[in-house]
Amino acid sequence: MTSSMTVRHLGDDRFAVDVRGHTLLVDQPVSHGGQDTAPTPTELFVAGLASCVAFYARRYLARHDIPGDGFAVTAEFVLADKPARVSDIVVVITPPAALPADRLQAFLAVASHCTVHNSLAQPPNVNISLALAAAA
Repeated sequence: MTSSMTVRHLGDDRFAVDVRGHTLLVDQPVSHGGQDTAPTPTELFVAGLASCVAFYARRYLARHDIPGDGFAVTAEFVLADKPARVSDIVVVITPPAALPADRLQAFLAVASHCTVHNSLAQPPNVNISLALAAAA
């Protein structure tokens, strides 16, 4: 299955990402020359991982009829230079109080194998190219 998205420039450091009829916005903090009107692409990258973990974990809870009260996922990340990248990500899952202790490891295993985490563990091939200019 192939999916696609389009990124449109909105001015300055702001962009709109159009995907499946949804639009996400990205910007840079004021301290980096942006207007801070939206998360940065890097923050969305980490948010993609954290929300994927949350999705898989919640599906586990639903499959086992376990109420999700108190369930949360948090993420922290560290940026490194040369090359500019995210060097460390820590994702912490707060399980709901109703999750039995004997299901904690299975819950963690399911959440840890979300699509985004699997993609980071076995990185995809990435090809960045230029589109040919339209003939005038």
